[in-house]
Amino acid sequence: MAGHSQFKNIMHRKGRQDAIRSKMFSKLAREITVAAKSGLPDPAANSALRLAIQNAKAQSMPKDNIDRAIKKASGADAENYDAVRYEGYGPGGVAVIVEALTDNRNRTASSVRSTFSKAGGALGETGSVSFSFDHVGEITYKLSAGDADKVMEAAIEAGADDVVTDEDAHVITCAFESLGEVTKALEASLGEAETVKTVWKPQNTVPVDEEKAQSLMKLIDTLEDDDDVQNVYSNFEVSDEVMARLSA
Repeated sequence: MAGHSQFKNIMHRKGRQDAIRSKMFSKLAREITVAAKSGLPDPAANSALRLAIQNAKAQSMPKDNIDRAIKKASGADAENYDAVRYEGYGPGGVAVIVEALTDNRNRTASSVRSTFSKAGGALGETGSVSFSFDHVGEITYKLSAGDADKVMEAAIEAGADDVVTDEDAHVITCAFESLGEVTKALEASLGEAETVKTVWKPQNTVPVDEEKAQSLMKLIDTLEDDDDVQNVYSNFEVSDEVMARLSA
């Protein structure tokens, strides 16, 4: 059972839905603002903005919030956000990658370093763990897009590398460099995707016991609670038995 997405589901089921939703909207808004500032504030002419809006809509972000985030990019007081990646090790030697959008690198670095230290982990240099991950494109479709065979066929024709269909969605992965063209080809056969993004996919996973899994859950939850942190990826694996106890 690959760890991080499962832990995300557990945390969401355990409550704090309103707080989580508000935090998620803030982070999506920041992505939209950064995308709008990187080019024209028109999604038809700015592919990064189009994807950011698409992903925000997939999380049911209200249109007013999306429009405000776009307008913020052209305001005189618009913040300048830097994309920063942090890498380190958590409990049990698990590799962790943290992606952030920040207007204050010192503040974010200090916060992320402190979170790792309190969890018994350590922040490393850039590149210290990312070599054991593949940076790939991830395109998600709802199950209503078609059965597994139809989606697999469409993905192969579009030039994707892999498809995983579970009880929640069809998840298609492709090379980072070909995300745009694969997405476009899939739209022709399956319609607009639910989400389109780049992710860090571990090449191998590290098995952890229940105690380490609980520590990792706390580490990832604390990192994701940071306003500057956009995404967290890790390479741990837990058994179905442990997962069942943690989600009870």
